[in-house]
Amino acid sequence: MSNLTKEIPKEERVLLRKIFWRSFTLYSSVSPAKQGGSGFCYSMMPFINKLYNNPEDKKEALSRHMSYFSATIPMSTFIMGLTASMEKENSMREDFDTTSINAVKSSLMGPLSGIGDSIFWGVIRVIAAGVAVSIGQSGNVLAPIIFLLLFNIPAVVIKYYGTFLGYSLGAKYIEKLYASGLINILTKAASIVGLIMVGGMTSQMVNFKTTVQFKMGGTSVLNLQNMLDQIFVGIIPLGLTLLCFYLMKNKKVSINILLIAIIILGILLSALGIA
Repeated sequence: MSNLTKEIPKEERVLLRKIFWRSFTLYSSVSPAKQGGSGFCYSMMPFINKLYNNPEDKKEALSRHMSYFSATIPMSTFIMGLTASMEKENSMREDFDTTSINAVKSSLMGPLSGIGDSIFWGVIRVIAAGVAVSIGQSGNVLAPIIFLLLFNIPAVVIKYYGTFLGYSLGAKYIEKLYASGLINILTKAASIVGLIMVGGMTSQMVNFKTTVQFKMGGTSVLNLQNMLDQIFVGIIPLGLTLLCFYLMKNKKVSINILLIAIIILGILLSALGIA
């Protein structure tokens, strides 16, 4: 047993191992609105069931972890461990700000995914593939297995110890943050980083380019897309995203209804030659 796991009480180590094993289901049920949200919630259930006896508190915690979550799989358990430590603190403190939990989650998804993608997809996968290909060229039928082992062993090790590391860091520093009054600054900073990440995702994933042009004498006199870009680059995707957010938050419109409406709108705009 490593020093990292020895520092954690036995009962909590058992719960963290359950989080680790459940984390393999992170993306088993993916939706556009939640990505790995349901898998994250399922992974957190052992801790939530242990920490909260009040059904309402348990319901609130489960709902909290059904929010959007997307991170490189080997790095995800670090966030789960840190989140578990924050849930523990929340169960013991009446003045705990629960919004800080999702704020920290959102702020960590982007940076950790950037590191994880670079290491696992950019380095380890390439090295593992290179070794496996060279072995396969010699006719060794074990080449695919070697590739899987070289890629997955480091991923699983980091996943396992990342769970305990996230929990240890959370338990160690959250109490200090509360004592020093810095928790509000952390929550605010995490919220800002999370919003930046959401804004970046919106600009990359929501696309709209109109093909509408007004011509006179065979010459284009007005390109609608260029005019929109001069006003604000990405104004339509941003407006559509904010409209969906408004409808979900204030009008309680179902995400499924919005998805269907956007699909129908996209088909109509394409059929009419507008976009």
